[in-house]
Amino acid sequence: MNRFLLSTAVFLLLIGLSAHRVLPDPAVSDALPFVLPETTIADIHRALSAKTCTCEQLVMAYQQRITTYDQPTKLNAIILINPKALATARQLDAEFRQTKKLRPLHCIPVIVKDNYQTAGLQTTAGSALFKGFEPTEDAYQVRKLKEAGGIVLAKSNMAEWAFSPMVTISSIAGETRNPYNLDHTTAGSSGGTAAAVAANFGTVGLGTDTGNSIRGPSSHNALVGFRTTLGLTSRAGIVPLYLRNDVGGPMCRTVEDATRLLEVIAGYDPADSLTANSRGKIPANYRQFLKKDGLRGARIGVLRTLSDRSPDPQVAALFTQAIADLKKAGAIIVDPLVVPDFDTLSKNQWCSLFRYDIGQYLTSLGNRAPAQNLEQIIASGKFAPYIESNLNSQLKNAVGPGAETCTGPYTDRKRIAFRNAVVAVMDQYKLGAIIYPTWNHPPAKIGDFKGYKGDNSQVIAPHTGQPAFTIPMGYTYDNLPAGLQFLGRPFDEPTLIRYTYAYEQATHHRKAPAKFPALANSGGKVK
Repeated sequence: MNRFLLSTAVFLLLIGLSAHRVLPDPAVSDALPFVLPETTIADIHRALSAKTCTCEQLVMAYQQRITTYDQPTKLNAIILINPKALATARQLDAEFRQTKKLRPLHCIPVIVKDNYQTAGLQTTAGSALFKGFEPTEDAYQVRKLKEAGGIVLAKSNMAEWAFSPMVTISSIAGETRNPYNLDHTTAGSSGGTAAAVAANFGTVGLGTDTGNSIRGPSSHNALVGFRTTLGLTSRAGIVPLYLRNDVGGPMCRTVEDATRLLEVIAGYDPADSLTANSRGKIPANYRQFLKKDGLRGARIGVLRTLSDRSPDPQVAALFTQAIADLKKAGAIIVDPLVVPDFDTLSKNQWCSLFRYDIGQYLTSLGNRAPAQNLEQIIASGKFAPYIESNLNSQLKNAVGPGAETCTGPYTDRKRIAFRNAVVAVMDQYKLGAIIYPTWNHPPAKIGDFKGYKGDNSQVIAPHTGQPAFTIPMGYTYDNLPAGLQFLGRPFDEPTLIRYTYAYEQATHHRKAPAKFPALANSGGKVK
């Protein structure tokens, strides 16, 4: 997604193989009238409307945070900064001066995972083989955020080809660390977006989720992560892992910001036939469901099948407190909730479709792509060592979609049976959501592969196609975040927005990482 332009542009090669930085102009960033940490879309729009800051100043200030913190701290969240971001900011300033109107995401700097196509801006999916590859078209979601006035500020690091739910390591940029404790992992595969948004390098972020990759990194970085119903948002222009499971969506610091981003990216896209299922199921707006009393009378089930899988004691204690907080906010809790035949239904849901899906995607790019299939990716040798076994396994065990197996959520028999069982229990107890910890364990230490335990996100939503949102639940050892996950009914994002917003407003668990404070010259607070 694009890079940013300065009139006195200075490019520094900082991240591994391709991480461009631009040094901010102190005269511009000094003029910013507020500190950036934890700034929201609404804060920015109030400041723009009051003419206490400009879009140009805002973008410069975010650039300054990235250049000050990302590489010097070894956080390593950003692959490259968009050199056209400042030019876009100036255009948006001119538009506002002329029209006196702000678009829905007017001047909102977005951190975009590097598996989203960004026209004219390097897109690698974390692969050194794709260094310098610039798509000619934006991914659908990128196009929609640009149309809404959003600015692609930077492309973020990711687990290469999105293969790891545990770590964010790529051959293009190396390993991303957790801003709450740099000795720990961010989870994967959207760890770059998670770390960048958590460290306030951008206002909001886009990630993707095949099994865990929006919710896991969001949980590990005290963020809100929306994995929406399969078919609510388009996958067109996103480099696939398993297309039948892939979802792109918001990773933000607040439920309101994630909701604002969802309003822009949700909807039918002719380039993704699965989105036809969303027709007639999208409300006029999602912000109407941001209600502080949204948990009053809510019926929520506790899925002990997941929460009791050898949890870390501190995560278990936070989950117990979360249930108490939900009750205090007016929710009716069904505990425990049992889904009949859960273990049987949840087994053998994955299909090794990467060879098929990546082949289809690379072919669609034509001969401009550095590779045309999985075999060529492997033959190049240009990949991080840790994914070699993944690549070879995908080649050895490759399958293609059949008539009723290894297909979408509304045609695959096993997926339909699993979803029907979950929804039937929700119907039986009149539940709006099911909860469990996003991870049963805190973020593992860098390099401690035995410490990667307790990932609950892989089990239900990727296969049933249901929406699942994670929200900060508190902090464990060494100030490491933990997340609470809400699973909803298909296309019932409104209920999940109500519940997560009310929980957020009742608990206010989110706090910025201490190692990434406001910069000294950032001025006062947004009014």
